[in-house]
Amino acid sequence: MNFIHKTVSCLVENLDLKNPELKETRKGFGEALIELGKTNPDVVVLGGDVSGSVRSDMFRDVFPDRFFSVGVSEQDMMGTAAGLSVVGKIPFASTYGEFATGRPFDQIRQSIAYSEMNVKICASHCGLTVGPDGATHQSLEDVAIMRVLPHMYVITPCDYNQTYRAVIECTKIYAPFYIRFYRDNSPNFTNPKAPFEFGKADTLLNGDDCTIIASGLCVWESLLAAEELAKEKISIRLINMHTIKPFDTDAVVKAAKETGCIVTVEDHQKKGGLGGAVAEALAQEYPSPVEFVGASDTFGESGKGSELFEKYGISKRYIVEAVKRAIKRKK
Repeated sequence: MNFIHKTVSCLVENLDLKNPELKETRKGFGEALIELGKTNPDVVVLGGDVSGSVRSDMFRDVFPDRFFSVGVSEQDMMGTAAGLSVVGKIPFASTYGEFATGRPFDQIRQSIAYSEMNVKICASHCGLTVGPDGATHQSLEDVAIMRVLPHMYVITPCDYNQTYRAVIECTKIYAPFYIRFYRDNSPNFTNPKAPFEFGKADTLLNGDDCTIIASGLCVWESLLAAEELAKEKISIRLINMHTIKPFDTDAVVKAAKETGCIVTVEDHQKKGGLGGAVAEALAQEYPSPVEFVGASDTFGESGKGSELFEKYGISKRYIVEAVKRAIKRKK
C-alpha cells in the first residue's frame, strides 16, 4: 500500500511525517482573536490571570478596551461572559482547560448552557502535554464534562490551522462553544483552505482494514501509526473528529460498515469523551468492535508531553497494537 496516495489531499497541506511544521495551537487562538477584533466590534475577551499563557494577551495588546481580566476567578469569568452575551457581545472566556471546566461548572451549566448564551469558552493547556505543570493542570476529563451539557458545542481541533478556523467560524453560530487546544508546539498539517464544518468529520486517509477515529493532537499520532501499519500492509481509514458535539454519527457508522472495526484515540480519559461518543453511536446504529486508546481512569503527572503519551498509552505504538486487536476481533 502506498501511504501517501491514500491521503485526502484537499484536507492535508503539508504531510511531512519526518519534519513537520511546528506551531502552537494556542497561538492559532490568539491570532484568530485579533482577526475577529478587526472585523467584529462585538467580540470581547475575558482572561483569568493566565492571558500570556493562553495567548489571549495578543488580543489585549491590540484591543485593550475590549479585554477584561477577572483574575483567578473562573466562576466570575463565566458569569460575566454570560452577562456580556445578554447585551449583544460575543465573549471569549479563556483559561486553562482544567480551570475552564472544573471550577466554574455550575456557572457554565446554569448561566451559559441552560440559558443558551453566545459564549465561547476557549481552553488552552489541555490534556497530558501540559507536561511539567502536572496532574492538577492536565485536563483529561473536560470533553466528558462539556459534551454532556445540552446546547454546548464541543470542538477539539488537531493543529494550529484548525484552531484558527474553529475560533473564526464559531462566531457565525449563536450558541455556547467549548474549544480545546494545547500548550506546546505541535505539527501543523491541515489545509487552511479546506472545507471546515462543525459536526462534519474529516476523513484524512482512505483505508479498508480498520478505522482510526482521533481528535486533537492524537490525529498526528494516528498518522504516524497509520504509516507504521502500512509497512505491514494494513490499510487505515483515519477520521479527524474535530467536533465531539454535535457528533457526526453518519461518518462513524459508514466507517464501521466499510472497514469492520474502529479504534478511538484521544488525549483524554477513555470514558466519556470521544471514545464514549463513538461507542454510543455504534451501540444504537451499528454494533462493531471498538478499541479505545486514551488515559485509563487515571490522573497524569509531571513530565515531557512525549514521555507522558508513552507512559499513559497514547503514543504511536499503542495505536498500532489497538488496531491489530480490533482487526482480530472483526475476524
